Amino acid sequence: MKKALLLEGIHPVARNELEAAGYEVELLSYSPAPGELIERMPEVEIIGIRSKTHITPELLERAPDLGAIGAFCIGTNQIDLPACTRHGVGVFNAPFSNTRSVAELALAEITLLLRNLPDKMRALHDGRWLKSASQSHEVRGKSLGIIGYGKIGMQLSVLAEALGMQVYYYDREHKLALGNAISMSSLEALLKRCDVISLHVDGRPDNRNMIDARALSHMKEGSILLNLSRGHVVDIDALAQALDDGRLLGAALDVYPEEPAAKDAPFSSVMTGKKNVILTPHIGGSTEEAQLDIAEYVSGRLVAYSGQGISTGSVNLPELAPAHGTGENRLAHLHENVPGMLAAINSVLAECNLNVTAQHLATLESVGYVLTDVEGELDEATLDKLAHLPHTLKSHQLAL
Repeated sequence: MKKALLLEGIHPVARNELEAAGYEVELLSYSPAPGELIERMPEVEIIGIRSKTHITPELLERAPDLGAIGAFCIGTNQIDLPACTRHGVGVFNAPFSNTRSVAELALAEITLLLRNLPDKMRALHDGRWLKSASQSHEVRGKSLGIIGYGKIGMQLSVLAEALGMQVYYYDREHKLALGNAISMSSLEALLKRCDVISLHVDGRPDNRNMIDARALSHMKEGSILLNLSRGHVVDIDALAQALDDGRLLGAALDVYPEEPAAKDAPFSSVMTGKKNVILTPHIGGSTEEAQLDIAEYVSGRLVAYSGQGISTGSVNLPELAPAHGTGENRLAHLHENVPGMLAAINSVLAECNLNVTAQHLATLESVGYVLTDVEGELDEATLDKLAHLPHTLKSHQLAL
């Protein structure tokens, strides 16, 4: 029976979807250590992960049957995508499913911090009655600066504007503004302009310490910083100093340069105990609604790819989505994007007296992907010839 491995407490609906597609599914609540994970990989055809499990070239070398990886989250920085492509492994993520959850958390934290509520709530739990309007502000009329105007940034932009905030944004790529949001020409201009700064960038290496001591010095006196993106984007020691100096009114962090490897592992940070600071344990997308939607979406992509070769939503392969099969069997062929591959594939099929009823080709940078529907059986000899064509990454049969 086909095998799938789901890690890090992925929503059980994903297991249901894969079992319905004929997979034997193992569901683990944690991210195994690299050695344990490698031991589990033989015969696994699909693996589902979240942010803590890393897919490395070494792991791929030890997983000859692996055909698809599901990242049940937005980011894929934990996956070596070029190595996956070289091994003919399709990678699928959920780029939209938890955007609303993250945006809502950011908006809630903006409201709490502008009202200085973290300190007031903590004081009341300690039996102290801090009834004061000092350093408490309405959200309405404040300016919000969004760094990274992608899916989450845009959601936050719309929600914040509905509460009466003036939204500004900065993105390295040109992005169409939603509503009355205003694009800023530079990061420095955004930092100087806004009362609240919210980070929503990806984890690429050149984003490391984007917000350092120099960037913090450009922020307005009494402003607020939120980081719900990646832990290494903010120089956390510099942020702690800015808070201690009283330059910033407050901050909210959901991600950290170093995070516990497991739920029961201890957490320590220079940010703990600071005034008007909200710390959350990387839960921006952790709502029941988001996790259910992610599980349904990613498992659906994995089933469509493994069963029909449909690669819609893949982050590393060309996208193909034939409506339905027109023959008895379908051949999926991944190869290096070099001239003559389609002719070579069809030459093998002709030699084996197989009639092609439909064929679809797409390319993406260094990789090409062909789905070919044929009448008749693709026997082992034919499949072996196709798999050993020069420049082939992976070739396999799909029953329609």
